Amino acid sequence: MRFWAVLRGSLLPLLVWAVVACVVYFVYGPVVAVILGGLFTVSFFVGFGFRRRAGHSVRCSIYGAVGGVLDKSVAGF
Repeated sequence: MRFWAVLRGSLLPLLVWAVVACVVYFVYGPVVAVILGGLFTVSFFVGFGFRRRAGHSVRCSIYGAVGGVLDKSVAGF
């Protein structure tokens, strides 16, 4: 599976994250948008760490962490 396939399957979550980040930036300011980006980054690294600890390859861990963060972030929509 290629990285583009992971992103293509996650276009809606990427769009939701981008819209939320833009709204937060314009309503609350850039500091809050940076905090939101930091939350996304921390979630990615936690997911990556869990997958590496489970014995997955680096490539599989990256793809799974990106897909997992995007999937779980829009679970309530």
